[in-house]
Amino acid sequence: MINRDLIRRKIVQLTYAYYQNGNHNMDNAEKELLFSLSKAYDLYNYMLQLIVAVTKEARKRYDVELARAQREGAEAPSQKFAFNRFAVQLEENKMLGDWIDAKHSSWDDDIEFVRKLYTNITASEAFQEYMASEEDNYEADREAWRKFYKNFVMNNDELDALLEEKSLYWNDDKEVVDTFVLKTIKRFEQENKADQELLPEYKDLEDRDFARKLFRSTILNCDQYQRYMSETSRNWDFSRLAYMDVVIMQIAIAEMLTFPNIPISVTINEYVDLAKLYSTPKSGGYINGMLDSIARYLVSTGKLMKTIEDRPQRRPASRRQSTPRLNRAQQALEDGEVLRTRYAAQQEEEANTDEQEF
Repeated sequence: MINRDLIRRKIVQLTYAYYQNGNHNMDNAEKELLFSLSKAYDLYNYMLQLIVAVTKEARKRYDVELARAQREGAEAPSQKFAFNRFAVQLEENKMLGDWIDAKHSSWDDDIEFVRKLYTNITASEAFQEYMASEEDNYEADREAWRKFYKNFVMNNDELDALLEEKSLYWNDDKEVVDTFVLKTIKRFEQENKADQELLPEYKDLEDRDFARKLFRSTILNCDQYQRYMSETSRNWDFSRLAYMDVVIMQIAIAEMLTFPNIPISVTINEYVDLAKLYSTPKSGGYINGMLDSIARYLVSTGKLMKTIEDRPQRRPASRRQSTPRLNRAQQALEDGEVLRTRYAAQQEEEANTDEQEF
């Protein structure tokens, strides 16, 4: 589930935090990076668990309505949503169940949000169409939840605020995680029952190694990479560059030089997008020009054994306007010790929980 897009985001955040912190311990910083990535996987499971929580709420409402109908001799309510086949399969999923048990995860503390989400879904036109449809099978149930998630869980400001309170690491993860939840819903097959596989934390060991190597290369070779920036910035006002821009270009240079199989154009496009996301409005254009100049310099001097291909214009990423949320993420990084102390606190809390269990 943790892909390179998410890894790059995390490395931008953690590299910035590394330079803001006074204690530059590479091993601790790497542990924090991997912990931050693991929290993204926790969010993926937590969002799947939200579907289960809403389904359980639907079942409670169904039981109440059924009891009332039986007392009054009225027609029994529809159980279509309460026993949605996809949602029931997800509830019984072994991988999700193992994660819930390991993390002691529950939506019980936020039951009011769950109830509000249930109300919003059941009051919608999409829900009415689903309930009225004569198509009553697994595929229809799965598609219904895909629509409900897309319409009511994605781009939900109240949910974003709730998640931000629960974990600082989730501040900027949900947009990426949502895409993987939708992919997971689409991949579910009825015949797999409880053994349906969820997305793994990492696709393979190569992506985990990518995170470690890129982060280490960025930090350990920072002086050299910044010299490359200054040597190629004669036509650019390097002194006016935002510090976040320096960090982003430093990581981009590390990726160009450390991973021979990643084309230069891919690297530049990825970090131009990150600049638009995390830095100033003008940063994208500035970094685009700077990285292109740096890449040409590295190739011409034999430091980078890649070819520079013409880069097609990339369509802007369809991101929700979320500057305030991103500013909060950046502010958290500027607080210096926040991520490191949160990591230590959560590690201590997990250790205490383990001791209590024994």
